[in-house]
Amino acid sequence: MSNNESRPSRRAALLGDRPGSYAIARHVRMSPTKVRRVADLVRGMGVNDALVTLKFAPQAASDPVYKVVASAVANAENTESLRADDLHVSQIFVDEGVTLRRIRPRAKGSASRILKRASHITVVVEPKSNKSAATESKKGA
Repeated sequence: MSNNESRPSRRAALLGDRPGSYAIARHVRMSPTKVRRVADLVRGMGVNDALVTLKFAPQAASDPVYKVVASAVANAENTESLRADDLHVSQIFVDEGVTLRRIRPRAKGSASRILKRASHITVVVEPKSNKSAATESKKGA
């Protein structure tokens, strides 16, 4: 049986008691290394700048990352009543998903393995004022 008190909720793990929101896209059929290239572009950016950057990025992985960032912004607007202009991408990370294993026929009746990788993309957006307050508290300590 599961016990909720032993493991914190996903929101508590990602945000704690800070305002903000998150979105997760699971089982995106792209290699995590390719998606991480795009995720590194927008980490720490303002939300509007991040969406524009993703819209015009030439990589194929920019489309699913764009959707997750837009979803996180919509979640923040609807559940937390935050404005999109005040938000920035505080965390974005890409984890490995399930790997589909396929075979490719080779010479003399042998076979080689094809790994079709998938990714889980997690985006956390927070108000910009929290970022500056956190850095000031670190400087004071």
